[in-house]
Amino acid sequence: MIERVHEHILDELKTNTRTDTIFIITAILLNLVGAIANGAFAGGDEAYAIPIFVVIAVLIIVINTVVFFGLTRGKQTRQKLLEGLIRLYDDQKVSGYYDSSILGTYNVRYILFTVVVISTGIAALVIPIIILALQ
Repeated sequence: MIERVHEHILDELKTNTRTDTIFIITAILLNLVGAIANGAFAGGDEAYAIPIFVVIAVLIIVINTVVFFGLTRGKQTRQKLLEGLIRLYDDQKVSGYYDSSILGTYNVRYILFTVVVISTGIAALVIPIIILALQ
């Protein structure tokens, strides 16, 4: 039974990692595409440039908000799973083989991922505004 619990926790950790990776890559790609698209529209004089800018800006804000909360939830889930894994290792008297300081490195990684996503999101919003202001 312990092996099944161990496998289940590891499977959940893998799913958590995949989900976080999808969130991060999606947000960064959207932010880059949004910055490029809005930068191109900001440079034009067409009547549809501003509405398209607004739609892309709102999309960037919504996606980045979802990713932020998704990463926050992913961090909490990973923390709980790893704490459960450590308890399992303690119960089985094999905790000496797992360095629990790894938990801290995961927290730092989540902070860094969040900073990257939010920074690219802010850049995606600010770049077109700067282009508009300099015209």
